[in-house]
Amino acid sequence: MNDLILRTARGEKTERTPVWLMRQAGRILPEYRAVRNSVSGFVELCQTPELAAEVTIQPVDLLGVDAAIIFSDILVIPEAMGLPYEMVEKRGPFFPNTIQSEADLQKIRVADVESDLGYVLEAIKLTKKELNGRVPLIGFAGAPFTIFCYMIEGQGSKTFSKAKKMFYTNPEFSHQLLQMITDSTIAYLKAQIKAGADMIQIFDSWAGILSPEQYSVFAMPYINQICDAITEVPKTVFAKGAYFAREAIGRSNCNTVGLDWNMDVAESRMLTNGKVLQGNLDPCALYGSNAEVEKATKAMLDKFGPDKHIANLGHGVYPDIDPEKVKVFINTVKEYSEKMR
Repeated sequence: MNDLILRTARGEKTERTPVWLMRQAGRILPEYRAVRNSVSGFVELCQTPELAAEVTIQPVDLLGVDAAIIFSDILVIPEAMGLPYEMVEKRGPFFPNTIQSEADLQKIRVADVESDLGYVLEAIKLTKKELNGRVPLIGFAGAPFTIFCYMIEGQGSKTFSKAKKMFYTNPEFSHQLLQMITDSTIAYLKAQIKAGADMIQIFDSWAGILSPEQYSVFAMPYINQICDAITEVPKTVFAKGAYFAREAIGRSNCNTVGLDWNMDVAESRMLTNGKVLQGNLDPCALYGSNAEVEKATKAMLDKFGPDKHIANLGHGVYPDIDPEKVKVFINTVKEYSEKMR
């Protein structure tokens, strides 16, 4: 019924700019917290298809976004490869075991998606049924470099120096692991599409910690493999902090380039080879008054112009942001972008 985001991703002119938010499923919504509190924690919620579907649909009903994004986590891939993780409250993901050697590499495998990640596929099928064609459903995965970071480091880090050290000390080993992650990710995204995902996004959350040279060797080739392999639906690549990679991503076989709030829109248009752009309001702008949120949103829309733009934040919405401010952002995008046409 509302295919704005799909038409925009394909480069078509639309009656207004579509809008959704990264991390819209959860965090800011009390309705999400009620569901989360009914289980042991984040991982159980991800692995319970009925509940994952419920929280996926909440922002469509409560916020009025133009797309749902399946409630899951990028770290289901290392878990499916044989490296389980825990989600520690107020600390984030933690891997009890990490990959440090050839021997560790022998203990993991390319994911068997149907058996290892069947719960995500079931959540997608349930969500599609419940959405009943109201809005498209976005599937996603982490980019191989970002997944590599967690598998080597075992947890979040400001520098991911252990992961980067591996590129310098054992590049061949690094490429082996990156290829295993890539093969798992391609199979996973294809299974998501088969289950009902209408478009997909690749999140390279830690892209900005690499030098341009390292990104071109250890990150971009694997993103290109994924983009080349996924031909069924539109694809978005979001490389947080990797302003230097916009040109390379623009040359890739993706439809949309995600921008964070540090990336200049006019410069990005020039660098990305006419691709559709997604973003890029600073999430902190939503801490302002209603009038300030409206003003910032209009300023963002003016920079992008009426075409080839999917409105979003420049990163995930922060958990303490008032849902009412999120609604001001969404409604301003809808109303103002329609007037821009």
